[in-house]
Amino acid sequence: MQTRSLGKTGHDSSLMTFGAIALNWLEQDGANQMIELMLDHGVNHFDVAPTYGDAELKLGPKLRQHREEIFLGCKTQERGYEGAKRKLEQSLNRLGVEHIDLYQIHGLEYEDELETITAEGGALEAFQEAKDEGLIDHIGLTSHGEPQLVLNAIDRIDDLETVMFPINPVVAGKDDDKYDYEAVLDCANDADIGTLGIKAFAKGPWPSTDELPEDDRPYANWYEPVDTPAEIKKRFDFAAAQGLTSIINPGDPKLIAMVLDAAERYDGMEEAAQRSLIEQVRHDQSPVPEQLHH
Repeated sequence: MQTRSLGKTGHDSSLMTFGAIALNWLEQDGANQMIELMLDHGVNHFDVAPTYGDAELKLGPKLRQHREEIFLGCKTQERGYEGAKRKLEQSLNRLGVEHIDLYQIHGLEYEDELETITAEGGALEAFQEAKDEGLIDHIGLTSHGEPQLVLNAIDRIDDLETVMFPINPVVAGKDDDKYDYEAVLDCANDADIGTLGIKAFAKGPWPSTDELPEDDRPYANWYEPVDTPAEIKKRFDFAAAQGLTSIINPGDPKLIAMVLDAAERYDGMEEAAQRSLIEQVRHDQSPVPEQLHH
């Protein structure tokens, strides 16, 4: 599998990042097999979070066995110093490792959160302290919405080395600034910050629970995914062609083999094919909410 330089971290990440939320839906044996599958196919960047059920615990055994082969990303939704410090310790314990390669501010949504994180006694202080102590190597940030906020964070956090955000042809077709992730990508590239793409495979939001109860959803994803090999390949090619460092799989284990196959076979995407895909889905409902909790 191709690798790309993850900004100034010094790491070359595989074109696919393994989103370990998928492990939450598997028994331990299945989790072990999936991790081995990733490593066999050259995936070297894994991403997990304490909010992904028991994914940290399921990742632990194989992570420890293959620690040198895996660049490990983890995250916290804590915004203050004490909370972030506590969550980091918890993740280290659950994963059973001594350090995390990339520790990320998870799911930034509001300007006041950024204020809290970067203020004295904020989470960033805990991150920087952990870096000094060798508990983490690099600092990153993830956001599901509000591109302007990501730009503000890049501006405010000097030691930010990666950003994770949505890249998707549905979103790329919208003219509104609130979907302008291209600006985030350009800004990150200018600052030599690694870029990790999420929601690449999202078709749109799930129908309302009245129309489709949660228990009846065919996939364990936040959004309704594209789910054929051809569609998944097109979506992967589109995201990779934007110049992202690495693209993260959707959360349902049933889709992962198709994403892995697309990642291995990636060999670029013509401009015309990209434009055509954007035109096809331009009027679909955006899979990226402006604010998740409003």
